[in-house]
Amino acid sequence: MPYPFAVSFDEIQANLDFYVDQVFACLTSELLVMPKGPGFVEFAVFDDGYEALKRATSNFQQVTAEAILPAVYQKPIGLIVLRCILGFTPSEWAYFASRETGIQISQSAARTIDRKIRMKPDAPLRENGGVTEQRIRALVEAACGILATGAPSVPGDRLHRLDKPDTAAGIDSVRSFADLGAPYSVLLYERFLGRPFAGHRDSISKLIGNIVENAIEDVLSRNGISFRKTKRAERLPGFDQAPDFVIPNEINPNVVIEAKLTEEHGTARDKVTRVQHLGSLSLLGQPPDQPKFEVVACIAGRGFGVRREDMKKLLLATRGKVFTLQNMEQLVEMTRLRAFRAK
Repeated sequence: MPYPFAVSFDEIQANLDFYVDQVFACLTSELLVMPKGPGFVEFAVFDDGYEALKRATSNFQQVTAEAILPAVYQKPIGLIVLRCILGFTPSEWAYFASRETGIQISQSAARTIDRKIRMKPDAPLRENGGVTEQRIRALVEAACGILATGAPSVPGDRLHRLDKPDTAAGIDSVRSFADLGAPYSVLLYERFLGRPFAGHRDSISKLIGNIVENAIEDVLSRNGISFRKTKRAERLPGFDQAPDFVIPNEINPNVVIEAKLTEEHGTARDKVTRVQHLGSLSLLGQPPDQPKFEVVACIAGRGFGVRREDMKKLLLATRGKVFTLQNMEQLVEMTRLRAFRAK
């Protein structure tokens, strides 16, 4: 069966639903398999941090900054374990600690500390009396303070973040779970509230989003094609919204490429709208069958496979030049890019 980029625009217009099905058949979800990315912490490493924290506090009997800080500096992953006990993100912990201790910790500073540890979880931290040391102490002191009291009473229509089985009664709950373990239903409820791998998905969101762009760059580079990859919110002359790629450059655009991987149909619809706008720009002052530049869409993820009407718009705006990860190798041969191939 031919892909839409391999047939004439007249053929696409005459059999639009058929070619929508052809593109849908090539779209796969990136839901189940995720890249680990730099900074991924294996369970064994995390478990070492947990055991170090457990030893330092005498099985959570002495949860104080004086007990925890030496262990954290020797085994930094223990700081992330402590954050996970609280159930906070780095930014949330920074905000809470700043309010409780008076030591100002910006969200970016907290994320930097967290990432530095994840990149080298076993590398001891240096104690030099600097601002980072003050921030780490403030984070630990704030954690110890709130764990000493547990979740306070709140109105019935509210939920306190510490009102979870392992911290509801403060450190007593932590000790109980450390000694007895957690029932499976508790684990499932935690997943229900927070969804599994949420933190990891957030940390690699940019890496996931770049999968399609990286594939395009690889194809263009292997074929020796000059291209201009734009940056976020960058402005290019002649474009009120810069496309992701311009070939060979923005001064002489012959091919523009929009790239997107998404699992959400709302995000997919936004990208379709951008491609439609580029299609309109390509025809300004031009005969209907001679666009100034060719508009190409490279897409991935189940978000593009939800709404048939959106895919029809995408096929019409690109005159059929819609590619997926499955057929990206045909990107050069089936577009104007072949005229710029140097290898």
